[in-house]
Amino acid sequence: MKPKISTQSNQPLASLDEWEDFLKEVYPQPAPAPAAGVTKKIPSVGTDPEKKQEEFRSYETNARPSVREFYRLNHLNQTHDFALAKRKEYLGLNRLHMSVWEAMEYLNQLVDDSDPDTDLSQLQHLLQTAEAMRRDGQPRWMILTGLIHDLGKVLCLWGEPQWAVVGDTFATGCAFSPKNVFPQFFAENPDSKNPRFQTPNGIYEPGCGLEKVVLSWGHDEYIYNVAKDYLPEEGLYMLRYHSFYPWHREGAYDQFCNAKDRSMMPWVLKFNTYDLYTKSHESPDITKLKPYYLELISEFFPAKVRW
Repeated sequence: MKPKISTQSNQPLASLDEWEDFLKEVYPQPAPAPAAGVTKKIPSVGTDPEKKQEEFRSYETNARPSVREFYRLNHLNQTHDFALAKRKEYLGLNRLHMSVWEAMEYLNQLVDDSDPDTDLSQLQHLLQTAEAMRRDGQPRWMILTGLIHDLGKVLCLWGEPQWAVVGDTFATGCAFSPKNVFPQFFAENPDSKNPRFQTPNGIYEPGCGLEKVVLSWGHDEYIYNVAKDYLPEEGLYMLRYHSFYPWHREGAYDQFCNAKDRSMMPWVLKFNTYDLYTKSHESPDITKLKPYYLELISEFFPAKVRW
């Protein structure tokens, strides 16, 4: 058996779940997801249209020091060139050749052994998300999307620091939006000194579509590229943009969206109600559930997938 790999070496967060706990503080209630195909009216702030800007941003005062330090490193280091370099490094998908279930077991090497809130494995967390969707009668492709959505965190097993794996994603190559969390930390990002990146549109054309916008690097973009030949468009949007909170929860970067992006936003919002709000201490029975999920995986994916 391979040794378990702790997240302790990837400080400042004690565990990767600490970032998602912070998101629950920022967005204490899931945003209501409109029916698929219905364009959502983008809120101006947070999840409550009656909430004032100063009330929403009070989390900055109360955030744990480890979370603040995580965002400082993330906003300092996630430059446009860095995002492009990581795409070149990883998106050739030439590291491993394994099944989706094997990838889930591979990710299980990553143990958040300092997390005080749960002792569940990474595999069990994925099953929790998928099982919540299954209980609600969601489409099979969506259940599978829930099952695999965090598999991009294998980047941690390949030596990537936390700030290059998790965190709210944001657009690079243009002015940093003040609707990003801890926007003050972008002041030290080298891109803040680049005149090409100091306008709202930056290097992009208005309405170009999110597909053409280079977001900060992380597990979303990686797992999207692994799965892009196998899942329907709605599931791919869920994978690629589920951490793009400035867009789907704060209305930032809307200048780049096209009609397709706006029509897909309700699916991303629907996904996030399961991503953040279904974790519990109840441990899924992996042995009992495995046959169902192996069958589900085989419906969409080949026996072996490039990683």
